Amino acid sequence: MSKELEAFLEYISVTKALSKKTVEAYKNDLLMVEENAKKPLIELDSPKLLAVLSFYKNKRTLNRKLSSINAFFDFCYKQRFQTQKSKLKFAKIPKLLPKFLSYEKIQTGLDMCDRTSVLGQRDYALMLFLYASGARISECLEISRNDIEDEWLYIRHAKGEKERVVPLAKIAKDEIKNYLDMLSVDKEYIWCNYRGEKLSRISAYKITQKYLGVSPHVLRHSYATSLITGGADLRVVQELLGHSSLLSTQIYTHIQKQDLKDTVDVYHPMTKESL
Repeated sequence: MSKELEAFLEYISVTKALSKKTVEAYKNDLLMVEENAKKPLIELDSPKLLAVLSFYKNKRTLNRKLSSINAFFDFCYKQRFQTQKSKLKFAKIPKLLPKFLSYEKIQTGLDMCDRTSVLGQRDYALMLFLYASGARISECLEISRNDIEDEWLYIRHAKGEKERVVPLAKIAKDEIKNYLDMLSVDKEYIWCNYRGEKLSRISAYKITQKYLGVSPHVLRHSYATSLITGGADLRVVQELLGHSSLLSTQIYTHIQKQDLKDTVDVYHPMTKESL
């Protein structure tokens, strides 16, 4: 490992206080380049770097490597290890609209639940909760009874260890209460399997697949899509979803644009006849 790379890893670990997992990811990315090139990273020009990275066919993986390299070069320039600032261009990734369900489709799935049984009421409440909160499934499964207060949800186990508070629709809160009233066990966490143990991600996936034919994450997309198409401010949606960057939220604006286009296509007279 080159001395510049060692200095960079110390900087992001100590000065920037990044998590051990993040530092390890940077280390793996950058050390791989040095080992394959058989040269210190700082001595590699753009053609050589791109040659080393050429076997990455997945553009998202490639861009992650490029992000690590650019962060390293930015550090080297600021520390005056090199006189010219280097930055590699990211690979273009086609924008794919996130899959989402309409409220009517979700309601159809909810109507299939047998709410006279504990598990049926659990499934009903779980799907309502996911659509009403926009929570990630990992966040959802960590929710305890104390995390719901009045009509507010406290997400304490969020991605990136960032807590947030979001409003929770009364109907979702009421149906969770109905489910908990039917439970024969009193656990701190909310979502249980038939043995009274904490519900797993696989089980949650099977539930949404059974009734809606999608993964739990699609309900998070559906939540965001409903807000955006309803006219919600993008930054408010960013905060509700717990996105660290607005760029992650902006993908939903494409849905909003498509919704506007569909509205014009249906209602504007000039779209129905040629001049």
